Amino acid sequence: MTPLLIGVALNPINSTMIATALVSIGTAFGVGVSSTAWLVAILYLASAVGQPTMGKLADLIGPRRIFLTGLLMVVAAGLVGALAPAFGWLIASRVLLGIGTSAAYPSAMAMLRAETRRTGVEAPRTVLGRLSLASLSSAAVGPVLGGALAATLGWRAVFAVNIPLAVVAFLLALRWVPGEVRGEVRGEAPRASGDGAGDRTRMPLLTLIDLPGITLFAATIAALMLFLMNLSRPQWLLLGLTLVLAVALVRWQLRAAHPFLDLRLLGRNPGLTRTFLRTGLTYLVLYCMLYGYSQWLQDGHGFNAFHAGLIALPMSATAALFSLLGARTRTLRAPLIALTLLLTAGSALLLTVDHRSSVLLLVLVSALFGVGQGLASSCNQAALYAQAPKDGVGAAAGLQRTSIYLGAILSSSVIALLYGTRATDGGVHGVAVVMGVLCVALIALTTADRALRQRR
Repeated sequence: MTPLLIGVALNPINSTMIATALVSIGTAFGVGVSSTAWLVAILYLASAVGQPTMGKLADLIGPRRIFLTGLLMVVAAGLVGALAPAFGWLIASRVLLGIGTSAAYPSAMAMLRAETRRTGVEAPRTVLGRLSLASLSSAAVGPVLGGALAATLGWRAVFAVNIPLAVVAFLLALRWVPGEVRGEVRGEAPRASGDGAGDRTRMPLLTLIDLPGITLFAATIAALMLFLMNLSRPQWLLLGLTLVLAVALVRWQLRAAHPFLDLRLLGRNPGLTRTFLRTGLTYLVLYCMLYGYSQWLQDGHGFNAFHAGLIALPMSATAALFSLLGARTRTLRAPLIALTLLLTAGSALLLTVDHRSSVLLLVLVSALFGVGQGLASSCNQAALYAQAPKDGVGAAAGLQRTSIYLGAILSSSVIALLYGTRATDGGVHGVAVVMGVLCVALIALTTADRALRQRR
């Protein structure tokens, strides 16, 4: 598990580590906030597209190969960023980082499924819980690590640190991660024959990965992200373009012989579809809290950045703890309902805070959402592992991560729309109302999901 945990940690740590280096980067290259913000957005976009793409490739040609390839891309991204002579090179580095780090999580999930087939022993929930913990803890330490590196070695170290991490994970994976068990050969992928006899034929890999589908998916996500990033002054042409691209994507996927997004499978597996929807809505609530609360603590309550970080720290601590506890539950439905109730309670409590609230109350709000985040991470991951097709868990894991990124992007839009130029008490109460409405929808979705009653 060690190389897998290091690999899985690379994406979330890079998504948060850059935050404390943006000012230094802008000064070094003479660019403003609007330009440096793309260093954050482009990683989300590359990851949203890269996660299901890498997952699809992991299912086709083997998760170990894709895992190792992704780590090599991370090394290349670290070199490009550390040696960047111009700001555009940093954008290229973040794109490489987004794609390279996207290989780890879906590959890890596919490897666990492959080991289950090889050994006949189902992957323990505690193993899945470690993957959740790796993501949560690395995202929490990202700003601290980024700040320390930028302050001592300069902002280029924020990119360069990926090189030793990826090299260590690569060497450990070569030694400890089992080889492929499906008998693939480079450049081709196996396909079961239509008669169900179990024999296999060979098809070119480019035929199976559906490049037109990936292109349409990337264009749709990009157009949607650009629209959501400015809801205060909506660009309706972008929304129209998003709808046109989405229609084209659906039509192509329904006609393609080997679709990138198997929409018919999602139709036949409503439990998996609901898991994607539940994950996206849950993380929309959590990211509204994560981004909106911290900003309000500084603007609305008057704390400095350090003290606001300390008040928000219990959210990360309780999330890490309860991701492990959630992995030990015998069922999925009960903890998923419990986490939604906790998020609802946290949203209601957030309605009571203002600029005069005590630190104890503010810490309690943070801790409540951390419990919900920890349970959401481990339980939704376990639900996906149980509901995904046996030979498609990599692609399914990638799509689940895409739903998380969409929740993050949409939360930024909600916060910008409700806060305007400053986070006030009224603004944070508006965010709490939106979160409460989403939690009610989550409760209805989770309690009505019969598939969760059968999953252990």
